[in-house]
Amino acid sequence: MNYAEHNKELDNTLIELEKPVIFMKPDSALLKDGKPFFIPDFSTRVDYETELVVRICRLGKHIAPRFAHRYYDAVTVGIDFTARDLQNDFRSKGLPWELCKGFDDSAVIGSFVPLQEIGDIQDLHFHLDIDGQIVQRGHTADMLHRVDDIIAYVSSFCTLKIGDLLFTGTPVGVGPVAVGQHLQGFLEGHKLLDFHVR
Repeated sequence: MNYAEHNKELDNTLIELEKPVIFMKPDSALLKDGKPFFIPDFSTRVDYETELVVRICRLGKHIAPRFAHRYYDAVTVGIDFTARDLQNDFRSKGLPWELCKGFDDSAVIGSFVPLQEIGDIQDLHFHLDIDGQIVQRGHTADMLHRVDDIIAYVSSFCTLKIGDLLFTGTPVGVGPVAVGQHLQGFLEGHKLLDFHVR
């Protein structure tokens, strides 16, 4: 919930959040190298959520925001797949989200780009194409919580380790995926993510 317009599209009343909303995915959620995503049989609606993903490069705890930029070295485009029907049910009952967010292969990542090649992390454009049509666009300047502030916040609770991946929130435009679709993610015009839905 790091983009106000996305919060509105999900009928969320928490448009201006004081603190980031955090959840975790296990390592079994990771899907990479262009491998296909298989829609799980426990959900009737799985939505794509395109996000900028930051790779942690140093061990860190209680990181001050002004030093957070030292703790990541590369970025990519990723998909936070969400079993929306399960999420809606969990939300209505006040239950945790892990099962609708952390299932196998629900965290898709593309190829990483070194930070020095992309410029200001808070001024990056990214988008998702499905079957050649742009379905979602984002600009990191629109984040409610900047990348460095999210890192500082998370590290006050959990030690960040080398190789951890931080998904930074999705902009407006999420929607369901279907078998046979071809998804491609772009950062500043460079294709970093490319896979099919099965």
